[in-house]
Amino acid sequence: MNYQPTLSDFHFILHEVLQAPARLQVLPTFTEVDADLMRQVLDEAGKFVGEVIAPLSRTGDEVGCQFANGQVTTPPGFKEAYQAFWQAGWPALACAPEDGGQGLPGVLEAVLYEMLSAANHGWTMAPGLLHGAYECIKHHASDELKARYLEKVATGEWLATMCLTEPHAGSDLGLVRTRAVPQTDGSYHLSGTKIFISGAEHDLSDNIIHLVLARLPDAPPGPKGLSLFLAPKYMPNGARNPALCERIEEKMGLHGSATCVMRFDEATGWIVGTPGRGLNAMFVMMNAARLHVALQGIGLLDAAWQKAHAYAQERRQMRAPGRDKSSMEASLIIEHPAMRRILDTQRAWIDGGRVLAYTTALELDIIKHHPESEPRIRAERWCSLVTPVLKAAWTEQAFKGSSECMQVFGGHGYVREWGIEQIVRDSRVSMIYEGTNEIQAIDLLVRKVLPDGGAGLTTLLQELSDKLVGTDVAAETFKTQVTVLCALTGKLVQASALDQQLPYWVADDYLRAVAVTLLAWAWVQIRQTPTGDTSGPESARWQHPEAALQHWILPEFAMRVQIISARLP
Repeated sequence: MNYQPTLSDFHFILHEVLQAPARLQVLPTFTEVDADLMRQVLDEAGKFVGEVIAPLSRTGDEVGCQFANGQVTTPPGFKEAYQAFWQAGWPALACAPEDGGQGLPGVLEAVLYEMLSAANHGWTMAPGLLHGAYECIKHHASDELKARYLEKVATGEWLATMCLTEPHAGSDLGLVRTRAVPQTDGSYHLSGTKIFISGAEHDLSDNIIHLVLARLPDAPPGPKGLSLFLAPKYMPNGARNPALCERIEEKMGLHGSATCVMRFDEATGWIVGTPGRGLNAMFVMMNAARLHVALQGIGLLDAAWQKAHAYAQERRQMRAPGRDKSSMEASLIIEHPAMRRILDTQRAWIDGGRVLAYTTALELDIIKHHPESEPRIRAERWCSLVTPVLKAAWTEQAFKGSSECMQVFGGHGYVREWGIEQIVRDSRVSMIYEGTNEIQAIDLLVRKVLPDGGAGLTTLLQELSDKLVGTDVAAETFKTQVTVLCALTGKLVQASALDQQLPYWVADDYLRAVAVTLLAWAWVQIRQTPTGDTSGPESARWQHPEAALQHWILPEFAMRVQIISARLP
């Protein structure tokens, strides 16, 4: 079976749990964005994803991208699907109307990309960086560059890349050696090699816009010496720019996406932003990409769950515990507690992850469009602290959870027929790119929490706790976790001042503790959503994963706290 967006779940979390239309309509830009409009957009998105994109996933994996003579041919159907995608206006969903966009909230784009990633991760890698490239060009490029490239990127007519990594420099961007030599006409000649560049060569769009980190001749060493440049595949006069693909990688998964080794042989580029501040401009792309990678994790886990759940409702094996022994018919897999535990646990991660990811997307809309400073400051605090947690925890769960879903199939899951093994392979890279999960954990604890003595995270968690209504078990569990986590944070702040290595040892455990705490909060939001609908939180659809959360997920919090506490003096 191919992935199909479960639109009722999207609508329930957006409209009932998060009250997204009401939160958006206080922003002057979105006063006319109501629930009906949001439903219409997502319903059409779901139809497009389910009918056009999802059926190409298997072909993308089995045929893959083909490389010959410096050119990449994408799998059958990919080019036609992309042309339909951009011509229907989907890349431009959240871009400004003056740039060729539709001016809709970013949260709708977030849901769209969750669907796309779940349906066909390889294909989705191509447009995945478009909005980040759009924001980077819009806020940092010269007026001349914006006039030439902004609308093409906003609409998706031309695709874009993010060229950071080099053979000797993985996540350590301070080691970048690519050189940028100024020319008399104001352009630069870029020379160097970049690796792991997604979509740097393909046949999906007529042009590709490369955003490249490079070093000016007089630049100091380290990350502060980097500048950002825009180098198109084809120059404005139609000539081929010498930004060339040397080969594509043979990968564990994501065969439908070309991962390129790029050689820049004095390729022409133009500086984006201020010399020496390339990382500042590039982080606009990276921050947007990290939320999208978190959404990839949620979407891929949902795709795996859908396959496993459908299989468990059809396949019969043995008699389930407690079943009448007089019946000779084997039980459905879904009746076995071991399988229910797997399925309900993944469902808890998916649903809670959506609450957190969509909240983050809403907060990004507030940062961009709210007229008052205080809501923007609160939104920036949320995004700064929650984004690395989402990226790390939900991509890890995508891989581990999809592997668990494979278990539901038994031996059938290990063969290609059912498609679950593709999701396991495709999902693994999400723990690595856009900053490895270890880097996300260090970013959270070392760069975000410790510098202000834990004040920002403590404030965020306390505000979430104080806003809870009711005293049910779930709410009380969350409040207890907040108290414990805030106290632990204070101890870590003190201990880290005496032992500089300590936070690096426990950063992963700390991020997991925060993730489980936020997941508990997300489920309180679901549980306390008032609705008379029989498909609401009182139904088995939501009660079963909530029970799995309490039994199989939340106990991890105490374990992580114990691990960290054992390292404290």
